[in-house]
Amino acid sequence: MDKLNLNKHISGQFNAELEGVLNQVLVMGGLVEQQLTDAITAIHEQNMDLARQIVANDHKVNALEVQIDEECTRIIAKRQPAASDLRLVLAIIKTITDLERIGDVAKRIGMMLLDNANKKQPPLVSMENMGRRTVRMLHEALDAFARMDVEAAIEVHKEDDKVDREYESIIRELMTFMMEDPRSIPHVLNVLWCARSLERVGDRVQHICEYIIYFVKGKDVRHTSDEDIHSMLD
Repeated sequence: MDKLNLNKHISGQFNAELEGVLNQVLVMGGLVEQQLTDAITAIHEQNMDLARQIVANDHKVNALEVQIDEECTRIIAKRQPAASDLRLVLAIIKTITDLERIGDVAKRIGMMLLDNANKKQPPLVSMENMGRRTVRMLHEALDAFARMDVEAAIEVHKEDDKVDREYESIIRELMTFMMEDPRSIPHVLNVLWCARSLERVGDRVQHICEYIIYFVKGKDVRHTSDEDIHSMLD
């Protein structure tokens, strides 16, 4: 607790509750990271067994979101936290929402692969580089969350620009496929949906970084450019 600069309370139980919820968030984050990693592998290898596993495991992510949300609600009602404690609880609630939605992306990728399993359509473009980059961003954001490290969060926040550039490159390739062969359009749309979903994962990881900054600095940096974030925190 000390390393996160959290307040010490007369009630040791309150400290234990906050620490317990933080640990649950990291457990949820680890599960979501694994789901996303598996989704990237399943796309690249067209691995249907892995796709089925991803879909089957999604309920674990959802259960953790509900459990953590209920615990945060109980803490607010019972402890009536103020100042940094309240910011922490709010940051946790927002973080698990984004984690759950990243988990949904992994599940939908798995379902799409299973729905198209019999069509035996090879990937039109490789999304592995972009996918692996989003996984690294998520891993580093979770690490920053564990330490409530603002500088690390800012660095991860910047990485989304690279994801966006890779996404734009994939879009250009897909447009070429559609123009050259209109029959490829249904398949292209599936690939396009996957690419767009992975690009949105980068945005959600950025949100988690913004919640870290909000907790530590007490400043809301949503919808703020990287340059303006630096100037706001100087």
